[in-house]
This record gives sequence, C-alpha cells and structure tokens, in this order.
Amino acid sequence: MANPDSVEQEEPLDPAMERVRRKMVLLQLVSGGILFVCFMAVLAAVVYKVTQTPTSAPVAAGGFSVPADQPLTSSVTLPAGFQVQSVSLSGSQILFYGSIGGAQKALVFDASVGRIVADVAVGTAP
Repeated sequence: MANPDSVEQEEPLDPAMERVRRKMVLLQLVSGGILFVCFMAVLAAVVYKVTQTPTSAPVAAGGFSVPADQPLTSSVTLPAGFQVQSVSLSGSQILFYGSIGGAQKALVFDASVGRIVADVAVGTAP
C-alpha cells in the first residue's frame, strides 16, 4: 500500500501569489453575488409584469377614444378641386395626399379635434 507521506503535496505559494489568489477569489465571489442579484431583479420584474392585470382599456395617443356603443362620426371638408391620391391613418390623424391646381399638398385631419390641423405644400428644391 502507498505511504500517505509519499503522496505529492502542494507546495505553499509565496506570500505575493497568495494575496493575488485571495483577491481573485474575493473578486469571483463579488461578481457572482452581483450576477445573482441582477438575475433575481429581472426575475422579479418578469413575475410582476405577468401578474399585473390591466386596469383599463388602452387608449390611443392624444386622448382619442372611440365610444363602445356606436362608431365615431366625423366629416372633413377638403378644398375645392383637391384630388386625393392616397390616404393614411395614424392614431387619430388622417393624412390626405393629393394635388390641387397642379400643386402637391398633404392635408392632416385630426379626428380628436375635428378639423384639419396641417396644410403642407409638397415641392422639390431648385
């Protein structure tokens, strides 16, 4: 049987290397602790978001809301001779793009206030 004294034992490190080893172990413990705390914070945020129930129905930007019992009715008066080329909707605003008298225009109608809020002349730079 092998003699326990003959088993190779590690030599003790010199004091400078022992201090470096201890600093590295401390750094590893601190980094692990920070990582654990961050993981728990993310996990708590996910659990919080999953368990929350919405308190009200989402409302479009700008305080625009549609009544539940009937559709919203509104009308817009475009300038005489305005030829609509395309229409686009974003939230409570409707963009009418077209031409009047050969000039390109973009008109923005806001349904929440019930009027045209922007009249943009579209042209090219000389």
